[in-house]
Amino acid sequence: MSKLNIIPVILFAVLASCSGKTDTSKNGNADLAQKKAKLEQLKKQQDDLTKQITNLQAEIIKLDPSANPEKAKLVAVEKLSTDNFQHYIDLQGKVDAQNIAYVTSRNPQPAQVRAVYVKEGDYVKKGQLLLKLDDALAKKAVDQAQTKLKFDQDIYNRRNNLWKENIGTEVELTTAKNAVDADQHALDQAEEQLSFSNVYADISGVADEVTIHIGETFPSTTGYIKIVNTSDLKVTAQVPDNYVGKVKEGSKVKIVLPDINDSLMSKINVTGKVIDPNTRTFQIEAKLPAKSSFKPNQLAYVRIMDYAASNVFTIPVNTMQTDEQGKYVLVAVTENGKMYARKKHIEIGQLYNDQLEVKSGLSEGDMLITDGFQNLYDGQLITTSAS
Repeated sequence: MSKLNIIPVILFAVLASCSGKTDTSKNGNADLAQKKAKLEQLKKQQDDLTKQITNLQAEIIKLDPSANPEKAKLVAVEKLSTDNFQHYIDLQGKVDAQNIAYVTSRNPQPAQVRAVYVKEGDYVKKGQLLLKLDDALAKKAVDQAQTKLKFDQDIYNRRNNLWKENIGTEVELTTAKNAVDADQHALDQAEEQLSFSNVYADISGVADEVTIHIGETFPSTTGYIKIVNTSDLKVTAQVPDNYVGKVKEGSKVKIVLPDINDSLMSKINVTGKVIDPNTRTFQIEAKLPAKSSFKPNQLAYVRIMDYAASNVFTIPVNTMQTDEQGKYVLVAVTENGKMYARKKHIEIGQLYNDQLEVKSGLSEGDMLITDGFQNLYDGQLITTSAS
């Protein structure tokens, strides 16, 4: 056979081999899908059979208790009574100061610091002297203004005495008076400029940060004094925007300060009017009373009450089950001297932590099965004491 004839034969064999593999792969996938479908079908049949067996057993026992003298299943129960229920929005916030001031100088030009009268942690009062800036030029300007005022005032007094003796002109007297007035204005300005060398506290509070030192220039980008009014504090938190219709000014809020193991009730007094486009939250504020243990930047857990109901039943959420008729719980009922599990279908309300509000379906004094309710069926014999 020639080489030209061998090549087509080889190509045909390779193609046939690839085609065979593809068919096998397709058949394998189809077979796997069929097996999975069959498994799901059998599982469903098993669940249906188990349910039918359980129901038939319960019905037989009801009709003929002697047919299966079953052993009572041990359970735990809790007597139900109405109580108040609250739902909270749980957030993490922090303590902030209402008033924070960064001390500034009235002098438009930076000046060298000559004295610092406060240190970090000191309590300062509004108007208290904190810094003394270089005032040499300002003092010189005051001295010059005082000297000129004294000279021109002497000239005016002489002109005035001569005017009283009808000597001199009114223009000369007026000119001397105007010079005195101008000098007094210049002295007032110089003295005001001199006062700029004294830097005072704008508010009362604690000097939280003092980063300025003698010899440095004030004001500057690195040297400053920060005063925090620690007697006027608030708690701030960011609230997700899906609660915008529930959280309002006046809403009750529980504030927990875990660092000092303290908690208190307050009200929201400020709600943000703008939602942050990045975090999709808005800010709230609640005032704190004056207390020495409250510090700015403390961690605070904020619980905003957005729902409350009185005289309602609450149950552990894990005791609720579901059947074809809806939500239900199992309660212990005594019948003919024996205790049985009975279904009670319920209408549920809000959930907070692990407590679920029940709006209807339960009665005062019902004995809720709180443990051992798993796999219980309606009418099953139960007991609350181990034999």
